[in-house]
Amino acid sequence: MAPSRKILALCVIAVVALLVIYTVYESSNVPGSVTSRVPSEFSVNGRTFVFTYVATTQQERAAGLMNRKVTNATTMLFAFPYSSNWAFWMYDTNTSLDMIWVNATGDSGRVVYLMAGAPPCFNSFGYGCTTYTPSAPANYVIEAKAGFAAANGITTGTTLLFS
Repeated sequence: MAPSRKILALCVIAVVALLVIYTVYESSNVPGSVTSRVPSEFSVNGRTFVFTYVATTQQERAAGLMNRKVTNATTMLFAFPYSSNWAFWMYDTNTSLDMIWVNATGDSGRVVYLMAGAPPCFNSFGYGCTTYTPSAPANYVIEAKAGFAAANGITTGTTLLFS
């Protein structure tokens, strides 16, 4: 093979290799999934809580705490790929919940919206369930049994630490 053809063949192989690497990388970044480090616990007002459940994909976030037993110790973190005004509803949960929207950067975040004591909704397929939409963007939402926020001094503006 002539030197110019060898160079052309090597260039084609390099381009194909780069396309394969790019495709593999992009397929690992599923739209709506979180690829950065997701915390396993949070602290507020001197108390630390381990997340019972963590939802990082669209499918996990859609299921949420539906059909799960929720106790006073249950906390669920919904982690989103970016901050937005993420809306939630209470379809098929077994108890009222506190929903805490947090705008987080690094290891800390500030509560930007709080819905305390949102009641469950058992309407057919969620039709007619109340939708709760925050007034400010957040990239995390924490759900816990109703009364959790008040019992732990969590209000709009409270700082949470994540680890």
